[in-house]
Amino acid sequence: MKNVIDIQGLTKRYGKLLALDHVNLSVSEGSIFGLIGPDGAGKSTLYHILATLLSPDDGSATVAGLDVVKEHKKLRAEIGYMPEKFSLYPDLTVRENLHFFASLFGVDVNKNFDLTAPIFDQLKKFPDRKAGALSGGMKQKLALGCALIHRPKVLLMDEPTTGVDAVSRSEFWEMLSTLKEKGITILVSTSYMDEAQRCEHIALINKGRILDVDTPVRLVDGMDKNLYNASSKEMYPLLEALRTLPEVKECYTFGSTLHVVTNNGFNPDDAVKELRQKGLEDALIWPAKGNIEDLFIKLAKDDG
Repeated sequence: MKNVIDIQGLTKRYGKLLALDHVNLSVSEGSIFGLIGPDGAGKSTLYHILATLLSPDDGSATVAGLDVVKEHKKLRAEIGYMPEKFSLYPDLTVRENLHFFASLFGVDVNKNFDLTAPIFDQLKKFPDRKAGALSGGMKQKLALGCALIHRPKVLLMDEPTTGVDAVSRSEFWEMLSTLKEKGITILVSTSYMDEAQRCEHIALINKGRILDVDTPVRLVDGMDKNLYNASSKEMYPLLEALRTLPEVKECYTFGSTLHVVTNNGFNPDDAVKELRQKGLEDALIWPAKGNIEDLFIKLAKDDG
């Protein structure tokens, strides 16, 4: 299967800040590829370059076989781009936004109806509502409809579901799966680990560098080793106490528990006894199942 996005040595600086540090990345045609990283990792800079809104300082990138710098005008007709912040016209209605973006690409709103039907079915209830008055989920569905209006080969999405309710997020990802089946390649960044699991491949990015690339399953394979949950009514004292144990390499908050990364000499029963001697009488430690978030924390720490 050929690569529809090919990035080689991509570098971008803002003054002294190195936003992208010789990034190499390939995305296969017809896949959903996830980009995972914290704020400031370089995700948006990478999207801006791929969307031809920004030029790199060094390296190269091609999307759909077109160079993002030398062939940027041709490329804009082949990509759909959804930036992190809602970028449609809030004072235009749903209908007006759709017709405006269709006119930019010289197409009819209904031309690619097989792509946009699931979206339009939800938007047709209020065609005359101002885009700025839509809910967060509906705003993003409208933005997706506008990004697909010209049937792009590649869809670039920068954290499209941030701040969207769980039901709308699930519906949104169902739409992405349908688009993939129709041959559209999707590069999507997300801060939700459940969404990362739905990608075929993911890249972990931090401080402008790609830390690792693989399938979600292979990336977290082996993360269960030396990883434990810990809990107590007094979570912060527990966190501090665990960090003093010589066998504990890292301890951090994870939902309603703590995740504890240990070395091979760690014995959870001995650790519980020691914690209870320190006054944490209800302390519990049990094996944890690792996920992408644990992996990212580990890689980011090693990268630091």
